[in-house]
Amino acid sequence: METQNSSVVTQFILLGIPHTEGLETILFVLFLPFYACTLLGNLSILVAVISSARLHTPMYFFLGNLSVFDVGFSSVTCPKMLLYLVGLSRLISYKDCVSQLFFFHFLGSIECFLYTVMAYDRFTAICHPLQYTVIMNPRVCVALAAGTWLLGCIHSSVLTFLTFTLPYCGPNQVAHFFCDIPALLPLACADTSLAQRVSFTNVGLVSLVCFLLILVSYTRITVSILSIRTTEGRRRAFSTCSAHLIAILCAYGPIITVYLQPTPNPMLGTVVQILMNLVGPMLNPMIYTLRNKEVKTALKKILHRTGRVSEG
Repeated sequence: METQNSSVVTQFILLGIPHTEGLETILFVLFLPFYACTLLGNLSILVAVISSARLHTPMYFFLGNLSVFDVGFSSVTCPKMLLYLVGLSRLISYKDCVSQLFFFHFLGSIECFLYTVMAYDRFTAICHPLQYTVIMNPRVCVALAAGTWLLGCIHSSVLTFLTFTLPYCGPNQVAHFFCDIPALLPLACADTSLAQRVSFTNVGLVSLVCFLLILVSYTRITVSILSIRTTEGRRRAFSTCSAHLIAILCAYGPIITVYLQPTPNPMLGTVVQILMNLVGPMLNPMIYTLRNKEVKTALKKILHRTGRVSEG
């Protein structure tokens, strides 16, 4: 059999969601609307941000990046899962498994970095409003966005390299619905302690640093909000941050549950990752922007131009 990276395994079998035998059709009917709403919601936000001049601000620029991330993150795992739920093959080639793991952690780490950048953006807007447009100029915004994608690539490359330099001699049954580190390492026919330690440290370090930076930003933001004298001013300042805080809690909960436990529970990890892959990206448009008046106005104008709705 052809070998790859000292490995005799050329394809893996995704066993899917544990303890759901016979429920494939129900799960397909349940999951498909979530994935469709993720694509529709995030692409709508992206179109609104690009087409509306009023939304060409740093906050919406980063929200546009988040929409791209959400579409890509869901699309790494969901299409394959939906296909085998309708009875198609559960096989995934070695190369496709490598790609799936790389892009899952690439886009997943970008989320952490992007939330950190968005916290800095809110900190600048609330704590330094007069200098905001100077500090968050277009060049800085592009550099910050590019930095999140570059750091995500480096982070994911390290994890993917460590996982797939190990030999996989069989069995090739992945006890998960996609290729991920906790499910693949038990299949390696070599010592995995280095890969386990580095992946635990890498994911933990990225999450911890980002979380601390977000915490510092929101501590400063809270102090500034409390110093605002008018109730209306405090309410408006808090409303710009509340959605971001909700999204951060939704993002960091799964990371802690799945990757930062010394002995993770496989079933709990699967459930949490389904929520992270399907529910989180679907909720982000609603949490962030679909309740935002400016975005709603931009979407209505787009629909009006296409003749779908009446103006106003």
